[in-house]
Order: sequence, then C-alpha cells, then structure tokens
Amino acid sequence: MKRSAAVLLALLPLLGSCDAPWDDGGDRAVTARDFPPADRPVAPTVSTKWSTEEARDRVNEAEDVMDSADVRPGMTVADIGAGDGYYTVRLAQRVGATGRVLAQDIIPDVIERLADRVARERLDNVSLKLGAVDDPRLPAASFDRVFMVHMYHEIGEPYAFLWRLRPALRAGGQVIVVDGDRPIADHGTPFRLLVCEFEAVGYKLVSYDDKQHAGGYLARFVPSGKRPEPDAITVCDNP
Repeated sequence: MKRSAAVLLALLPLLGSCDAPWDDGGDRAVTARDFPPADRPVAPTVSTKWSTEEARDRVNEAEDVMDSADVRPGMTVADIGAGDGYYTVRLAQRVGATGRVLAQDIIPDVIERLADRVARERLDNVSLKLGAVDDPRLPAASFDRVFMVHMYHEIGEPYAFLWRLRPALRAGGQVIVVDGDRPIADHGTPFRLLVCEFEAVGYKLVSYDDKQHAGGYLARFVPSGKRPEPDAITVCDNP
C-alpha cells in the first residue's frame, strides 16, 4: 500500500482535477447540460477487464489492432478507459522511448492500480489522467491516436465527451473504437449508432474492420468540418 501511495504522489500533477462535476440538483453532470442527453442506455462498468490478458495475447489482439490503427514508434497516443492497462502496456512498447502514452480512466481506484503497474513495469513513457463522464480532459493538439477499446458503451454523455475529445487530436489524428456490434445492454455498441453519434459532433468514419477475435469491430474516425455548437447537435435514435 505504501508503494502505491508513493507512486500516486509522484503522478499527482498528471492526474488533473479530481473534482466530480456533479451537483445535487439533477442526474446529469453540470458540465454536460449544454449538450443533449443521449437517447440510449448506458452499460454499467462491471469489470476493468474485457478478457484475460493471456487469452487476448493468444489471438494476437493488441498487435493486430495496433497494426490496423497504424500505430508507429514516436507517436503520442491516448488509451481512454484504460482499466488495468492491457493496451496501455502494449501501446507503450509499440511507440517506444520516443513516443508517449496517456492512460485515462474515470475511476480513481483504477488509476491507482494502473499507477502501481506503470511504476512496477518501468513504463517511463506513460502518464496517467483522471477523466470525467463528459470530458476526457486531454490536452489540445497532442495525440496521433486515441483508443477507446471495449468502453464506448459505458460513456454516459457521448455528445459532450466526443465534442471535447476532438481538439485533442493532432493534424492527421484518429480515434480508434473497438466494440461489439450488439445492444448496449449486452455491453456493445450497435455500429450504426456509433457512426451516428460520431458524425453528430463532427467526425467521419474512415474505415471499418471486422475484429471478432478482439470482440467485434474496429472503427476509425477523423475530424470532419466544423464542430457543431452543443445546442445544434442532433440526437441519434437508439436502434
């Protein structure tokens, strides 16, 4: 426990504000209320693991996904909803000493466990960030790739979240989503709904790959056109 506490103290400047953006007057985050609420359910977080790391490595999941996303040495990438760090560790290895990985999650206990792993495995090119339900809290113009693996269906404020994510991308940057093409209640995101929500805040789909060994599909998005004003966002129908 002392080692974990020491690691967190060392990383506190990277964690950002830990203040929850909630008040007592409603169910939504105060900072999300300029955006329309999503017309769909939100899957609960039941585990920080989609599968065991050993099982995922047996099917070469991370290497294949990173290849499809064209992750190269020297890139700066973000791992949103990093959980126990399966992709964080492998992205750090792929981008190498000249690259950077920012691992983000919205659960403080998860960040604490991941901080301990980062220190234990001496991942000097990894930083940590505590995000919010409606804001990934990523620095502007910083990322070549932003990964969202098996977590999109847990985002309760997709319009605010994606809108605030977009400025974090560098020129040529991409958002990579891996999820299952199934109802949100079954811990997936119907592909049509995913595309609709991204397009609603100013992204376009550039590729789709079947990744059944990774639990579903891989979709790549890039910014397209101007971001709409929050009150001009059209809400997608839940299929």
